[in-house]
Amino acid sequence: MKKVCQKNFVHTVNLNTSGCPSIAYQIYDRRVYISCLSMKLMHYQVDIVEYVYIIIITLMDQNTNAESKQAALRDSGTLHPHPNAVRDEEFLRGGFFDPNDLVQVKYEMLRRHREEHRSVTEVAKTFGTSRQAFYAAKTHFDKKGIPGLIPKRRGPRGAHKCTEEVLDFAEQWNQTHLGERSLRLAEAIEHHFSIAIHPRTIDRALDRRKKKRPPETETTK
Repeated sequence: MKKVCQKNFVHTVNLNTSGCPSIAYQIYDRRVYISCLSMKLMHYQVDIVEYVYIIIITLMDQNTNAESKQAALRDSGTLHPHPNAVRDEEFLRGGFFDPNDLVQVKYEMLRRHREEHRSVTEVAKTFGTSRQAFYAAKTHFDKKGIPGLIPKRRGPRGAHKCTEEVLDFAEQWNQTHLGERSLRLAEAIEHHFSIAIHPRTIDRALDRRKKKRPPETETTK
């Protein structure tokens, strides 16, 4: 079969411009130069080496990708609330390192301290956090690895945990443990229902429940 391509020769340039309508390109000195007006005149350069038959270049709108990633980070609870506080050079440069990715920021902070032997004070300042937050991240990472760096989603507050079933249990417990401290009740609820509720939250919920009940009528004999 006869070859139709020559060395150092661009035979075909196929542009997929679905993400960028305003396109211009030219071939010069064995290189392909592409510019897109809607992408702020961003230029792409492709070096042609050895035998080249077809070059397929797909231009994507980087802003759309960034917005999609931020939406995914927000949904997973890992969107950094203060990305501008991250002053590390790699994250300021952009690209692979994304200051919006809270898990990546925490991991790199820990790695700089451990592998590059940077002080806790330095990495905490560079990555826009406190020393306390650094040590908390280190503890979680040492115990669980990267999953430990994922922020815990806020569950229902204590008052929402005080369901009717929990309050029924609390009233029965109080009747059989007269005079014992509320802390013991909270421990009993945690053991029975596997949920942690502050003793004061339980007491307030029981008081509200008591006030909602209609007053008892006296019966005459």
